[in-house]
Amino acid sequence: MSACFHCPDYSRRNPQIHPKKKKIVCVGGHPDDPESGCGGTLAKLVMAGHNVTIIYLTTGEAGIDGKSHDEAAAIRKQEAINACKVLNTKPVFAGQIDGDTVVSNDTLKHLQSLLADEKPDVVFTHWPVDSHKDHQCASLLTIQCWIRSQNKFSLYFFEVCIGEQTLGFHPDVFVDITDTQELKRKSVYCHVSQDPPGIYGCGHAAMEDFRGRELGVKAAEGFVQVTGKMMGGFAV
Repeated sequence: MSACFHCPDYSRRNPQIHPKKKKIVCVGGHPDDPESGCGGTLAKLVMAGHNVTIIYLTTGEAGIDGKSHDEAAAIRKQEAINACKVLNTKPVFAGQIDGDTVVSNDTLKHLQSLLADEKPDVVFTHWPVDSHKDHQCASLLTIQCWIRSQNKFSLYFFEVCIGEQTLGFHPDVFVDITDTQELKRKSVYCHVSQDPPGIYGCGHAAMEDFRGRELGVKAAEGFVQVTGKMMGGFAV
């Protein structure tokens, strides 16, 4: 898979470029999840001329020791905004609370509304088998939005902290991020409160290297594509 997504063969090194601009959305549990999980791919899509929005399910309220939820949310929201500026993406905050996310009819309707506003052609979200409940909630809500959507979008799962958070993940789609690896790193390092070296230390550096080896390039990100009725192929 390249910066311009060409189905059904996403792993080709030089796919035909599809000229039509598409809308891409990434749904992550917290600020830093989309950037660390698929920031290189999002950057490539932006560089290819597509519009990219990142929806953060929470604002990371429980993510800074010694800070109240309100204090942490203010810090992490600004960090997410800064990261989106680096990637040239649009941030949207879904308003759930870090560590207390909920899958319910109401939260599903809210995410459906946010996605309907964006009218995505492609959506990325967490792999659902994950040790972090917020990641699971982001994934399950997005899956239900995909199932219920009248206008089907292509859905892909990304990985974070493989073996610690994402579990049992075997990608079937790879994106060469050699040219955007440093831009991705810069976006991750915007999340100062989350110890960016620690984010890479939990497996992301190794993931980029190993997925790159699988694709035969310096660095890559891996994904699993969801397939189902009317999902035989899609070009972006």
